[in-house]
Amino acid sequence: MTLFNRRQILGSATVSAAGLIGLTAKAADPLLFAVNEGVTYRNNPLEIQERFQPITDDLSRLLKAPVKVVPVARYDELVKGLADQRYAIAYVHPAHHAIRAMVSNGYRLAALTKGFTEYRTSIFVAKGATAKSLADLKGKKIGAPDEDSITSVILKATLRDAGLESDVQVSYVRFQDAVPFMVEHGLVTAGATASNAVLKDWKEKGGSVIATSKPVPIKHLLVSAKAPAGTLEKVTDYFTGLEQARDGKSRIEAMRVQGFLPFDEAPVKAIGKWLGVA
Repeated sequence: MTLFNRRQILGSATVSAAGLIGLTAKAADPLLFAVNEGVTYRNNPLEIQERFQPITDDLSRLLKAPVKVVPVARYDELVKGLADQRYAIAYVHPAHHAIRAMVSNGYRLAALTKGFTEYRTSIFVAKGATAKSLADLKGKKIGAPDEDSITSVILKATLRDAGLESDVQVSYVRFQDAVPFMVEHGLVTAGATASNAVLKDWKEKGGSVIATSKPVPIKHLLVSAKAPAGTLEKVTDYFTGLEQARDGKSRIEAMRVQGFLPFDEAPVKAIGKWLGVA
């Protein structure tokens, strides 16, 4: 065999090997599992990765493909990722962004989170306040968490239903637990929150709730239309079956929820119309 022929054969082998490596690398690209647990609660991305790791390990085995959890704290990043269908699976706290992803971005509802199907925004006032109802807040200020939070989106819809959308000024602060400070120091007449912990503490101090919104299901588990065939069904079965599964209790506790249930998309999308996002 001549040197030229040897080089030809070696060159062809190298090209073939490189091609196989490229195909292997492509095949090994992970399915991204986005996790957003809200913007108005204090979350740690590293801690989220640790809590969700056993779940992604399960999903990798179930889907026969590597699954990587991606904590997404910022809503603008979440919205772009959903619009681009960057995430094969997404666990989305804010209902308005989840519903928009279903209506406009090709995502399907895999499951809802138990214990969060009737999430409500409550409007509270200080002890001794003259405001006793939502109507009493006309011409007043309400403090609320981040403007793009589901709590504040529900607040806007509630004010609109009461005919107060243009008669009440809403002042925003980043976190739920910072809203009471605004009321306590007279920066606003009332506060809005969906945090049970905040409301419990507020009532213990003598404050009261003067209005509560309609219920909205939050924490939606979504699957992209671009995910491999069968992903939706497998993800639904996995999460809704966790309560009966071996090690399922620890998985549920890691997500800090009660479990998951299958749910029809239609009524969820209808809520999106009330929220002004569908």
